[in-house]
Amino acid sequence: MSHKTILYSVRIGIVTAIFSAGYICGSLPQHNANAQMGDFGSNLLKQASESGGALRSYTQLGTTITDMEKNVSGLQKNIDTLKKVKTMLGGK
Repeated sequence: MSHKTILYSVRIGIVTAIFSAGYICGSLPQHNANAQMGDFGSNLLKQASESGGALRSYTQLGTTITDMEKNVSGLQKNIDTLKKVKTMLGGK
């Protein structure tokens, strides 16, 4: 074999080895990191809502939206339950 053929073969081998190593490392299971912050977020919002100015308004708005979202989720669960009962009773 000529010198060029050997050089190209080595280059292809290196590229193949790098690709294979990346594929193997990418296919390994990944573990998600979960922070155990507890009530850190709620305490932070509470402190921000006690401050004055625009920050207080924004935190109150965020808290209100979160409460509304919880209420809507609860209502949706009740509606789904009512639909199941209606279906069981023979209604459409």
